[in-house]
Order: sequence, then C-alpha cells, then structure tokens
Amino acid sequence: MWIFGLNGNFGFSARSTAEQVTKGVDGTGLVAIVTGATNGIGKETTRVLALRGVHVILGVRNVKAGEKVKEEMLQKHPGSEIDVMEIDLSSQASIRKFAAEFIATGLPLNILINNAGMMSPPFTLSKDNIEQQFAVNHLGPFLLTNLLLDTMKKTARDCGKEGRVVNVASELHRYGYKEGIIFDKINDKTSYKPVIAYGQSKLCNILHCVELTRRLKEEGANVTANSLHPGVIATNISQNSSLLACVLGCANIFMKNVPQGAATTCYVALSPKVNGLSGEYFMDSNKAKASSMARDPELAKKLWEFSLTFTEKN
Repeated sequence: MWIFGLNGNFGFSARSTAEQVTKGVDGTGLVAIVTGATNGIGKETTRVLALRGVHVILGVRNVKAGEKVKEEMLQKHPGSEIDVMEIDLSSQASIRKFAAEFIATGLPLNILINNAGMMSPPFTLSKDNIEQQFAVNHLGPFLLTNLLLDTMKKTARDCGKEGRVVNVASELHRYGYKEGIIFDKINDKTSYKPVIAYGQSKLCNILHCVELTRRLKEEGANVTANSLHPGVIATNISQNSSLLACVLGCANIFMKNVPQGAATTCYVALSPKVNGLSGEYFMDSNKAKASSMARDPELAKKLWEFSLTFTEKN
C-alpha cells in the first residue's frame, strides 16, 4: 500500500512527488503538450516540466483559466516557456483546429501528455454525438495523437531524442464492462453505467498505447507510447459522481496529494530510465502490469480500427 512508501523497481514509491522523480533531469530544448492543464495533476505536471526547462503548451478548454495558470507559474518560475492554446476534446473540429495551429507554429514536439479527462457523468453525447466519456477520454486523445504524430516523428529524427506519448489511464480499467469494450453499444443509453463506462475509456487509453507501439516499432520511429495510473487523488475529476466523491472523501487517508499524483506522469515523460520502453503500463513511478485484457494485441487492433471509423468521418 502506498502509505508505507515501499520503493518499486525504478526506485520510487507512491509517496514520491513529481519533483523528486525528475530531480536532475534537464528538459531544456524539449517541447511538450499537456492537455487538461488548468488544475489537478495536469497543472502540477505542467509546473514540474517547466521547472525542468521544458517548453510547455497548455491545451485547455478555458483559455482564460489557462492564461491565469501561465501567469501564476511565470511568477514562481520566471523564464519558463509556457504557452496556452484552446482545445475541446469533446469536439473533433476543435482538436483538428488545435493540431493545425500547433503545426503552423513550426515548433518541434517531443512529448504529448494526454492528461485531460472526465469521470462518470450522466449519459451525455459529445459535440460529435458520441458517448461523452468514450469521446473525451479516448477518441479525443486518439485523434490528437494521430494528428501530431508526424511532427513527433520528425522532431525525434531531427534532434536525435526519443519522442514520448503519455496516456493518463487508471486502475479502473480493470472494472469496465465484462466484454471490455462494448463496440456495438457505445451510444446505447440503456447499457450505459457511468463508472463502468469510465473504466472502459481507461482500458482504451492503455490499448491505444499497445497498438500505437506496434505501429511505431514496425516503421522504426523513435517515438514511444506508454500509459499510467496516477493514483487515487482528490481532484475535481470525480465531481460528476456523488458516490465517488463520498468514497474518496472517506478514503482521504489512502489518497495521494497532487504532487504525488503527478509524479508518474512526469516520470514517464522525462526520466532517462524510461528510454526505449514502449507499450508499458506504469504506476507509482514504476513499471506495473495492466489487466490481461489491456495487454491483448488483437483487442488493441480492433479498437484502433473502430476508433478510425469515428475520427475519419467527423
């Protein structure tokens, strides 16, 4: 249990903070995109990456909130390179606009952190008429990654440094629908169960990295793709579920704080110990083992093709 602070295979524990796991890492010259960076672990991830010298692009829905975060960070760490760009992961048009505008800047891209997400809302549809959690938590990052992948590959070739795609998943990927992914009922309101649908979307985050890794290795690209569980953290992601909020509130003693919650993301994004690792699942800044379903290459391929049918027609 994390409260005992036992170190894992990479020398860190669940009590390690984002600053601790990136101590001594020089990110000068690297460029990273972090989605959902205005609060919680996304905000802390941004702060620590900027602290290590990374030029960070905040991908946010609320630009005003993003500018406030930028201003706050520049006051604490003058000289940091931080930019704010608008993106709404529930809208594929917004994702395409964000990607086009980023590419137009001519900036390289070393790290893409798909952090933004939502948890257990009542059944709703995205702006593209897709169940909201599947759209925001999986299809949005899937499309964004595909749109920026060529830029990441070119950056890796030009600078000789490994590019990294990082998906923030969850241990709740183990507790989705019994079929894993209900491909034929994604938009079926009668089949929808908020927490289970969240687990489904987090399973998709891990499978996305599994299939992306296979494709990247096949073409010899110097880009990796890994997923992670950040831990149980008191952030506003659980605001849609009164039950979850109650459970989290009662379990406060077992929860991580935000600096601890952002640790694994920052570790996977920056640590030299992660060089060459791809298609892996991390927890508490150490390698972990995802469920057997999350490691199924055939399910990963099926999800990839299924996801393309949504993102290519919108």
